[in-house]
Amino acid sequence: MYRKDRSIQMKSSASALYNNLSVLPITDKSLTYLAVVHANTVNMVSASADGLNVSHRQLQSKEGSVALSSSLITQASWCVLPSRILLVLTSQKGIQMYESDGSIMVYWHALDALEAPQAQAVFARGIAPAGGRYVCVGTSSGLVLVFDIPPKGTNITLAEVLAEHREPITDIACETCEGEERGADLVTADDSGVLCVWKAGDDFRLVTKISAYGVTCSSVKLWDGMIAAAYGTGQIRLYDASTGAISAELDSHARWIYTLDIAPESGRLLSGAEDSFVQIWQLSRCEESGLIEVEHRHSECVTDTQICGARFCDPRGSSFAVTGYDLNEIIRYVQL
Repeated sequence: MYRKDRSIQMKSSASALYNNLSVLPITDKSLTYLAVVHANTVNMVSASADGLNVSHRQLQSKEGSVALSSSLITQASWCVLPSRILLVLTSQKGIQMYESDGSIMVYWHALDALEAPQAQAVFARGIAPAGGRYVCVGTSSGLVLVFDIPPKGTNITLAEVLAEHREPITDIACETCEGEERGADLVTADDSGVLCVWKAGDDFRLVTKISAYGVTCSSVKLWDGMIAAAYGTGQIRLYDASTGAISAELDSHARWIYTLDIAPESGRLLSGAEDSFVQIWQLSRCEESGLIEVEHRHSECVTDTQICGARFCDPRGSSFAVTGYDLNEIIRYVQL
């Protein structure tokens, strides 16, 4: 179903972090932006469709007015809002927001290390847009910070703090399927495996809480009212977003899953794990019953690679990219 295409070289390798690849298609310029974290640096790549024309930019971890910081970056992700696109970086010290091309830092939010016990690490992790005007970012204390983003400029404000989790946030996802208004449009996951489902708005409302079952939820996605959650067991669980009821369980990988993605226009689900495999599934809803249906479509082995990032490169899911721990290239695959 897919074949290997031209790889893209990076200035440095990928760190072993959850969801360590972000992709932003720039359709009007036939370009794709890709971002991968290495220690205190983000490797940002702009690539043409054929992979022949590539330009590089590196963003460093910063601390407010300090030009350079040694604090480790935990995630980099583009947040697409109706009025603007921001590149958001999370680290041990705080949250940085840039214009989409990484040229200008428009906001810095410091994490308060005094609130955490001395032996506990402080960091931010988990990034997603929500409600058309917000960006949500998770923290190691379990709090989810909700930032109100103006259509332009730097007047970004902390609008709300969601305090439902008790463990470090691992991932946050927004509803990717456009169309009808839904009762839930945001899901947050933590280290214990708890999922919280929210309705975004002037006041974020908790819709349902899905309890843990003894293992970390490392990555989560929300599409067409269904939640796909990946776990350290190598399993993917599918839940109904409005009720929290489990719909299906997929024994996807032999080892810890590091990343999930969903192609919003087709409903293809992609997973990547420590076992070197990328799996692709087709999600759909039965028209008569409304039940979630799953069909396995493709399996790809990236030999001797601990996969830490995998993303579709277009809304249909006709191509995808993969990063691996200590690998200084982004491997691309295209549909046959």
